[in-house]
Amino acid sequence: MVNYNVYLTSKTILVTGVAGFIGANLTKRLLTDFKDIRIIGIDSITDYYNVRLKYERLEELKRFGDSFVFIKDSIANKSVVETLFATYHPQIVVNLAAQAGVRYSITNPDAYIESNLIGFYNILEACRHHEVEHLVYASSSSVYGTNKKVPYSTDDKVDNPVSLYAATKKSNELMAHAYSKLYNIPSTGLRFFTVYGPCGRPDMAYFDFTNKLIKGETIQIFNYGNCKRDFTYIDDIVEGIVRVMQHAPEKENGEDGLPIPPYKIYNIGNNSPENLLDFVTILQEELIAAKVLLVDYDFEAHKELVSMQAGDVPVTYADTTPLEEDFGFKPSTSLREGLKRFAEWYKEFYQK
Repeated sequence: MVNYNVYLTSKTILVTGVAGFIGANLTKRLLTDFKDIRIIGIDSITDYYNVRLKYERLEELKRFGDSFVFIKDSIANKSVVETLFATYHPQIVVNLAAQAGVRYSITNPDAYIESNLIGFYNILEACRHHEVEHLVYASSSSVYGTNKKVPYSTDDKVDNPVSLYAATKKSNELMAHAYSKLYNIPSTGLRFFTVYGPCGRPDMAYFDFTNKLIKGETIQIFNYGNCKRDFTYIDDIVEGIVRVMQHAPEKENGEDGLPIPPYKIYNIGNNSPENLLDFVTILQEELIAAKVLLVDYDFEAHKELVSMQAGDVPVTYADTTPLEEDFGFKPSTSLREGLKRFAEWYKEFYQK
C-alpha cells in the first residue's frame, strides 16, 4: 500500500473535460469529500453527443458555488491553457478532455488530433512551466489493440493500435513519459475499461441500445455476441482516480545521477469481462424492472447478430493487481447493480 504524498485539502485542482461523464462525476466527488478545495473545470462542450447531458452535469456542479469555476473553451487553444495556469495556479491536474470513441475516429480523425494530441501537449507544456505536484490523465483499454494475452497487464507491449483513437491514447502515454523524464513532472496514466452508469455517454452500447429499443428499432450485437467487455461502473472509476491523485510517483535519481521518470500507468477495470449477450439480457431485465420498457417487450424481434466492426476488439480484460497492491482498491460494482442504477436514472431523466 502506498503512502499518500499529495494532499487534496485546500488545493486548486484543474479538471479538463469537466462536463464529460467521468469529469463531472469526479468533480462532484472531490467537492463533496475534501475541504476548502477549488476545482477549475474546462470543457469545450462539443456536440459529439447530446449537449443536454453535459449541461445537466454542469448544473449539478454549480450548486458548489465559488468552489467550482467553469471555463467553456478547448485545451487545444494554447493561449487559453497558458492563461488558465497563470491565473489559477493549479497544483494538481486531471486531464480527462479527449475526443472519445473508436468508430468516430474513423470518420472524424481531425477531432482526435486536435483534442488528444495538441490539447494534451498544451497541458504538458503548462505543467512544465508551473509547479504541478501531480498530473493524472486518461488513457484507455483501447491501447491493448489485438493483444492475445489476457488479462491485459500494464507490462504488456502495446504497439499495435487498431484505431486512431487508440493510437492517440498510446501517444499520450509516450508524451507524458518524455515530459516526466525531461522535466521531472510526476504523472500517472489510467487505462479505463468500458465505463458506464447514469448520465453516461449515449454512444456507449448500453445507452444506445436503450434509446433504440424504446423507439422499436433493432439493436446490432457485434461479433455475433462473442465480444467480451470489462464493464466498469462510474463510481468505481472515480474512486480509483481519487486514490491515484493522492500519490504522485516519487522523484528519484538513477545510478547515472539523472532523474528516473516519476511515471506510472494503471488499469482501472472490473477484472471480470462479461459476454455481450449476457450483458444485453441483464440490460433488458433491468429496463423492464425500472418500467422503461413493457414487461412483454419482444426483444428477440429487435436483436440482430452481426460481424465485427472496424476498430473494435473481441475482448477487453483488465489485470488490476497493481492498483490493488498500491492502493488497496479493486472495482467491485456488479454489472446488474450498475445497469439497475442506469435504468432507474433513464426512467427519471427521459420519461418523467
